[in-house]
Amino acid sequence: MAPWRLPVLPVALVWGWVLASSSPTTVAPPRDLQITDPGLLGSLDVEWKPPPHVQTFNECTVKYKFEYRNTGDRDWKVIFTRKLKFRVGFDLSRTAEVRLQTLLKGWCTDDVEVQSDWIYATFQVPPQGKLESEVQNFHCIYHDWEYLKCSWQPGLLTPHGVHYGLYYWYEGLDHAVQCDHYIQDRGTNVGCVLRNLSQAEYQDLNICVNGSAAATLLRPLYTTLRLHNLAKPSAPKQLVVSMSAAEELLVAWSPPGGRMPPHCLEYEVQVAEDADAWAFVSTQMETALTISRANQSHVSCVRVRGRTNIFCADQGFWSEWTQDCFSVSRKEDKQLFILIPVILSLSISLIIFMLIGQCKKRPPAGKPLHASVGC
Repeated sequence: MAPWRLPVLPVALVWGWVLASSSPTTVAPPRDLQITDPGLLGSLDVEWKPPPHVQTFNECTVKYKFEYRNTGDRDWKVIFTRKLKFRVGFDLSRTAEVRLQTLLKGWCTDDVEVQSDWIYATFQVPPQGKLESEVQNFHCIYHDWEYLKCSWQPGLLTPHGVHYGLYYWYEGLDHAVQCDHYIQDRGTNVGCVLRNLSQAEYQDLNICVNGSAAATLLRPLYTTLRLHNLAKPSAPKQLVVSMSAAEELLVAWSPPGGRMPPHCLEYEVQVAEDADAWAFVSTQMETALTISRANQSHVSCVRVRGRTNIFCADQGFWSEWTQDCFSVSRKEDKQLFILIPVILSLSISLIIFMLIGQCKKRPPAGKPLHASVGC
C-alpha cells in the first residue's frame, strides 16, 4: 500500500507552492491622500488615488478601510468603501485626523484578506483669536419639531460692540446660510431661531457662531447637531382625571400638537395625594393609565409630561407638566352631608314648636296684653 501513498505528498506540496507563489504577500497603500475644506462648517472632503498597478488585481476585489476622528477622541469612525472620495463631518475647533489602507481579497489571494500599511493625513483650521473669546453656554432646543432656538453668551474676553453671526449647513444646501432671525440683548446677538429644518432631521446640522469686533480677532465656535436629539415637545393636552367604580384614578390625555410624531413620544406620570409630595408612577408610551389610591386620599392630583422616546432619538428634553386634580368625598364627609339637613330640620321644627307654645300662653280677655313675638 505504501507505494500508492508516496506520490500524494509531492503533488500536494507542489500545488501549495503554486498557490503561495501566486498570492501577493503585500499590497501597496493608496496614494495622494488629502483633505480639503469646501466651506461647509465641518464637512470636509477626503480623497485619494488607488495604489499603483491596481489593474493587475483584476481577479481580486480592491477596497479601502477609511477611518477618521478628531484629535482627542478615543475611537475611530470606520467606513469600508470602494470609492475614492468621501465627505465626512469633523469638529473644526480640533484637528481632523484620517487614516487609510488598501484591502485586497479574492482568487489572487486565495480568499485571504491582504492589508496594506496605513497612510495618514490631518487638517486644522488656522487658529484665530484667544480661546476665551469664543462664545459660552451655546445651547439649542428643537421645539415641537417646528423650529430650532439656539442661544449663547459672549466670551470672557469679548470687547464691547461685538457682532455675532450664526451660520449653518446640512446636506441639501449648496452653501452655508446665515441666520435671518436673531435674538438680541442690549443690541448684541445672543441667539437665533431657525425654521423649516425638516430636511435636516436625522442628519448632521453643522453650525458656526462667529464674532467680529474692531481690531480684535475672536475664536469661532463650531458644533454639529442632530435635531431629533434636541427635540422638546409641548405639554400633553386634555388631561382628565376621574374615578372608577373601584375607586381607582382613571387618567387620560392627548399628545401635544405640532410636527412631533405621536409614536415618538413617551410620558412620565406623577401623582400627589392630599398635601404629599409628587411621587413617580410610570413612564410609558400609552396615553391612559389607572392608578390605585392606596391611602384613600381626599384630593388626588396627577401631572404628565412627554419627551422623545428611544425609538426616535438617543435623548431629548422633557416638556412642561400638564396637571389636573380630582376631589374625592370621604365617608365621614358623606355622613356629615346627611346629618346637616337632619339637624337643620330638627332645629326649625323646635323653633316652630316654641313659637306655637308662646302663642298659646296669651292672657285672657280683659287683662293687659303683652307683646308676643311671632303671633
